[in-house]
Order: sequence, then structure tokens, then C-alpha cells
Amino acid sequence: MNGTSMGNPLGYEKIPVLLRGFAIPSIIAMVVSSLYNIVDQVFIGQGVGYRGNAATNVAYPLTTICLAIALLIGIGSASRFSLYLGQGRPDLAKKIVGNGVCMMVVFGIIYAVLIEIFLHPLLTAFGATADIMPYAESYTRITAIGMPFLIVTNGMSNLARADGSPKYSMVCMLIGAVINTILDPIFIFLFHWGVAGAAWATVIGQFFSFLAAVWYIGKFRNVQLEREDFRLVPRECVKTAALGMSNSLNQVAITFVQIVLNNSLTYYGAQTIYGQEIPLAACGIVMKTNAILLAFIIGISQGSQPIIGFNYGAKQYARVRKTYQLAICCNLAISAVGFILFQFFPHQIISLFGTGDELYFDFSIKFMRIFLMMVLINGVQLLSSNFFAAIGKPVKGLLLSMTRQVFFLIPLILILPLFFKLDGILYAAPVADAIAFVITVLLIRRELNHMKALERAEATVQS
Repeated sequence: MNGTSMGNPLGYEKIPVLLRGFAIPSIIAMVVSSLYNIVDQVFIGQGVGYRGNAATNVAYPLTTICLAIALLIGIGSASRFSLYLGQGRPDLAKKIVGNGVCMMVVFGIIYAVLIEIFLHPLLTAFGATADIMPYAESYTRITAIGMPFLIVTNGMSNLARADGSPKYSMVCMLIGAVINTILDPIFIFLFHWGVAGAAWATVIGQFFSFLAAVWYIGKFRNVQLEREDFRLVPRECVKTAALGMSNSLNQVAITFVQIVLNNSLTYYGAQTIYGQEIPLAACGIVMKTNAILLAFIIGISQGSQPIIGFNYGAKQYARVRKTYQLAICCNLAISAVGFILFQFFPHQIISLFGTGDELYFDFSIKFMRIFLMMVLINGVQLLSSNFFAAIGKPVKGLLLSMTRQVFFLIPLILILPLFFKLDGILYAAPVADAIAFVITVLLIRRELNHMKALERAEATVQS
């Protein structure tokens, strides 16, 4: 064990202790983050109705794109930061932080401006109908203001976690979520602001989370940041983006899936007794409910990233493998709970998001049971994709992040309805999940075997 490993708990502490310490705060932070949209959906459903829910569903791709930008910079910067710390090079690690912060600010402002300029055509492309468009525009013009705050908060959250402060990362997200949850019912029910009230509650919460995240810039544990570190260096931006690309494109792929889903559901829904708006509203509820389960899995993935990255940089491959294997076991246990809830209690879950007629509940329950049939194995692909990013192999991570969403799910959503109409859309997800799982197992097994070979070679050199 080298000197760098001896000086950092990531290199010598027991893996279960480390994963628990990093993953639990990360899970809480991710669940809280997903609750921004869930809370809006619940209160809007109760105060506005299912058309309001459909509007937030139409607007949701803009949030996933925002998270994709945050992951591109946050995961990329955190991965490089952990690798450099593991190699004992804090001078390079601190420059990664400074460059990452500059990227967050610049990308966040540009994205918010683009939303405001192109909002109407974007919402049309995302599947907004004439009845839904006024709600969607009202909601999104306000939430766009908070997009830079969201990018900086999520990006800094990843860096704080990599710096050994997972609890602070969690607190940053909690602050905004608590404020959002308090303000939502006040703005919607007391002030009668409707979807605009939910949007303002979200932005205000994001602003206070942003303030907490920015405060951490001067509190890093493992590096001492200086003014000259905060420079936007194109070469470093490309390297950071390369390591964050797999996680980012996974979010972008989710956005494309949402767009294709929304348009397919309205098209084929119009040919059924459900019409256009019931499938659209049901999709929003199912996707955002699943987002809570994904938040747990992403939390485990992000919690394992500093441990994997540091030990891979320190050439402690056995610890890398053990961390990954433990993360997979935790994921399977949590996913099993999600599977039980989605299959046996869908009516209770859907009822949380407001009332509707018999047709609305009939389709929503069917959607949840079929679309989320394979959630038990979904997390394996997500964890493995982030694993490759953490060890500095972005191409493999990118390939895995694309398998489920782009290579299989989108084509199946377009092809299966040609034969099975609306039901074909629902069954596209479990089929894509199964194929992506098989490919993930093959790639990850090969990488773990390669790591064992590196470990044997390292042992031979030392002997």
C-alpha cells in the first residue's frame, strides 16, 4: 500500500464503511433532488388537475438536459479529482476544481438563455398539445431561471463528495428541497398561482441550495484553491467532459426517450378510448415515480465513485472490485423493493398524484406495471456505466450509457406500436432493459478480469 493510500481513508478504510458513509448521504441528496419534480407533480395534481401534471411532464425534458450538463461537468470533474488525489497530485486536482466551477457557471447561463429564446418550439417538440401549452409555458419560463443554480449545485455536490464531504453534499440538496416543499402548497393553494406557484417554489429552493454549494468552494479539505485556479481552459474542459460524458449522455438519452414517448403516446393514444392527455399524464407520473428508485441507484453509484476512482489511481484493484460488487448487491436489494411496489401497489402510488376518472387509473396502472417490469436489473447498467467513468475509461462508459436508451428503447418505442399499437410502447421498456443487461454483464466481466490481471502483474513486479 503506497503512501498516498495510507494518508487517505479511501485507501485503507473498510469498503462497507466507506460505501455506507459516501452512499447514504448521496442517496438522500439524489432522492431530494428528484423530489423537486415529484412534489410539484403531487401539489399540481391536487390543485390544478391532470392537465397540470401533463404540462410538467412536457417540461421535464428540459430539466433532464439541465441535469445532463451538471453530470457532464460534475462527474467529469469529480472523477479526475479523485484519480489525481489517488496518484498523489493535489496540484492538478485543484486546477480541475477551478476549471469545473467556471464550466458550471458558463454552461448554466447559456442554457437558461436558450430556453427562454426557444421555449415554444421546444415544448411543441416535447409533445405539448394546444390545451397543455399554456400550463407548460407558464411553468417553464419560470423554472428556466433556476437552471444555472441547479447546474452549479449538482456539479459542486459531486466535487464535495469526491473531496470527502458527502454529508455536506447532501445538506446542499436538502436545503432547497425543504424550502420547495414548504412554498409549494402556499403558492398553489393559498396564493392560487397554479403551476406558476410550483415553478417559483422550485426556483427559490434551488437558489438557496446554490448559495450553500458556492460556500463550499472555500472549504475544500484536500486542496487549497487559489484565484489562478479558476480559469476556463479548453483542453481541460474536453478532458473533464470525456469522463462525464457517459453519465451526461445517459440523461440526454432519457430526454430523447421522453420526447419520443410523449409524441408516440399522444399519437397512438388518440386512436384509443384514452385520448391524448391520459397517456401523457400517466407517463409523467410513472417516469417521475421511477425517478425516485433511480435516485437511490444513482446515489449508490455516486457514493462509490470517489472510492473506485481513488483506489484505481492508487492501483489497489482488489478494493476497486470489492466496491463495485458491494454497490451492485445494494442496488439489487433496493430495486427488489421498487419492483414489489410498482407491481403490487400501483393504484396507491398513482393516487398520490391527484384524482382522475376510471380510464385514467386503468391506463396509469397498466403503464406502471408493464413499463417498469424489469426495474430489478436496471441499476446494473447504470452502476457499470459510472464504474467505467470512475476508472478513467469513458468510451466504455459511454457505450453502456447508450445501450438501453438509444440503441434499444427508442427504436423499440417506434417499431413495436406498428404491430401492437399503444401496448407496444409499454412493452418496449422491459425488452430494452433485458438486452442492455446482457451486454452490461459481458463488458463488466471482461473489465474485472482485466483488473485481476493487472493486480497479478503488480504483485509480480513488487516481488
